[in-house]
Order: sequence, then C-alpha cells, then structure tokens
Amino acid sequence: MKEKNSVDIAKASVKMAISSRAEEERLIEEFKKDNVLAVAVDIGGNLNTSILKIIERALVASKRTGIIKDCHIHEGAIAGATREAIMQVSDKANGLNVGGKIGVARQGEHISVCIFLSIGVLHLNEVVIGLGHRSIANI
Repeated sequence: MKEKNSVDIAKASVKMAISSRAEEERLIEEFKKDNVLAVAVDIGGNLNTSILKIIERALVASKRTGIIKDCHIHEGAIAGATREAIMQVSDKANGLNVGGKIGVARQGEHISVCIFLSIGVLHLNEVVIGLGHRSIANI
C-alpha cells in the first residue's frame, strides 16, 4: 500500500463529495484498501446562515468515522479546511440556497475537505466546488 500525497487525498475527497449515496459505501471500502479514511455528508440551506452548521457536520462526520480524534488539533484542521472550501464557493453562493455534499478524506498527515454544491437560482442551477487541505500529525 503506497503512501498517498496531498493531491491523492484531495482527489479522494472530491470523489466522495460528488458521489451518489449508492457510490459512497463502495468508495469508502475501496479507499480503505489503500489506508485512506473517507466520509461524505449532505448539506443544504442558505449558505450565509449555514456556515457553522456545515463546519459542524464535517466535524461530526469525521469524528464518527474515526478520520480524526477528539482533540483540538484535529478539530481545528477539519474546521480550517472546511472553512477554506466554503470561502471558495461563497462568491457564487452568497445569500442563495444550496444543496450538496461535503467529502472528507485522510491518510496519515494529509486531510482534505471538498464541498460540492448546486446553487438554486429560480429554475436554473449553478454548480460550484471548493477544496481545503491541512496537514496534521498522527496522534
């Protein structure tokens, strides 16, 4: 099992964020074979009022699946990477309703959070993606 670099882990988080519910479980098992931990969680609502909820969902999902431990270093890494991803999508989604997924992936010291959103504008939908990465020590 080859050690993955930050690009590989970013790709894994993107795959999780764009996957369907049916694909999620298959991807998680596939990543486990390479010692990559991954999770995806649905998000939605008005982006401006949902920022804290999005960060919270990424944290809870990451802790629940063992991607991170319950310590401030790991929590800060997830919160920071999630916030970075939110900032990348916020220009297009500012004040609008969104729906999509957060994908999180980790191997060793590399952790990546991807946010994939559909932005509702009348009957048209815009699509946007944001990505954040952090390095954390194995504890």
